[in-house]
This record gives sequence, structure tokens and C-alpha cells, in this order.
Amino acid sequence: MTHGTALPGGTPALRLTVLVGEQDGWHHKPLYAEIVHRAREAGLAGASVFRGIEGFGATSLIHTQRLLSLSEELPVAVVVVDTEERVRAFLPQLDELLAGGGLVTLDPCERISYPRTGDPAPAEGDRG
Repeated sequence: MTHGTALPGGTPALRLTVLVGEQDGWHHKPLYAEIVHRAREAGLAGASVFRGIEGFGATSLIHTQRLLSLSEELPVAVVVVDTEERVRAFLPQLDELLAGGGLVTLDPCERISYPRTGDPAPAEGDRG
């Protein structure tokens, strides 16, 4: 496959990944939950949160679920895939949310949506 060429049925997209700590907060709720809430309000196609089992960040301190004392500060990744335009329009919201630290990556990707069995096929241009 040539870079930049969409698979049959695929559409170009941008993957946004936000890496934060599990205990990072925003106004008494988890930061990752606030990112998901704002992504939904912004009309993004979807967001998922993944909890890591081990990792380290800027402090170089390794957080792992194997050590009980550090088990609540595991890495968390919030992943969003949508059009480049929609993802980039969402970035200014992260400026405020990540003032206390975090990492954002943007990766070009291809999106292939599979409708659920029994659901009608999405119309051309639907974000699915």
C-alpha cells in the first residue's frame, strides 16, 4: 500500500491520542473523563479511554500495576479518530485541560467503519 492511499472503502482521518495520568483531575473529576465529555460536546465521532499497565513520563518514575503503592497513577490514553478538520478544531480545548501536563500526538490514519448488524449502512459523509 502506498502511503496516503486509502484502502477500498477507507477515508483519510486523523488520530488524536492524549496521554495523561489516571489520577490527573479537572474540577474534581478525572481529566480523561473531561476530555471524553468535551470531545462528545464538540461533535467528534467518538473517543475511547485505555488504561496502561505500566509506563513512565516526564518524571521518569515508572508507574506499574504490579506495585500497589503506585497502582492508581497508571498511564491513560484517550484516543479520538475523526476528520483532520474536526480533530484540529478540538485542539484548543486541550490547551486549557493539559495546563498541568500531558502529551498529545496526532497521527494520520485511514478510517473504515463497519455498521452493526441490522443497522443501515451509513450515508456517504457520515462520521460512523
